[in-house]
Amino acid sequence: MPVMAELRAVPSGDESPEGLDPNARLADLLRQSSWGDEGAFSQLYDAVAPRLYGMVVRVLRDPAQSEEVTQEVFLEIWRQSARFDPDRGSALGWMMTIAHRKAVDRVRSAAAAGRRDHGYHEANQDVDYDSTAEAAQASLESERVRKALQTLTPAQRGALELAFFGGYTHTEVAAMLDLPLGTAKTRIRDGLIRLRDTLGLSS
Repeated sequence: MPVMAELRAVPSGDESPEGLDPNARLADLLRQSSWGDEGAFSQLYDAVAPRLYGMVVRVLRDPAQSEEVTQEVFLEIWRQSARFDPDRGSALGWMMTIAHRKAVDRVRSAAAAGRRDHGYHEANQDVDYDSTAEAAQASLESERVRKALQTLTPAQRGALELAFFGGYTHTEVAAMLDLPLGTAKTRIRDGLIRLRDTLGLSS
């Protein structure tokens, strides 16, 4: 599948098509994009770029980096469009999840680069035992949570990631995923319950 040679600058307005169910329209554009239709992909870009950019800039807090990551997001959407399954969630929710993960990956990459730049001597200094033990425990807990998240349904995981890792309110999550507020709250609540049970935490 060819990749568009260049993605345009991020537009400032929301240009969702009028007169059609927005989610159905986005799903249709994704399907056409999966067939290599660059015209459909261009329409998709115009329709959702402001919202995806908004997601990314909220995580990164840097407009220049956010534009770069947003372009990476659209390249990923173009390449993975055939994998979108409308039975597992909305088209916008699927794309917002890709945007959030790309932004988080950039944050993690920057943090890792910062640690490497700290210097060899810093990495080889004597470390207090308690600090080492705490770091190891934190790493284990993080791995447990990551594995537990994989036991959730895609819908629950997407809502939970936005609410707790993205820092969005229930109302914002509902808007991003094109869901009624009550449905978004239910997904978050059910995801938390399942996560708690998987981790063996008391209620």
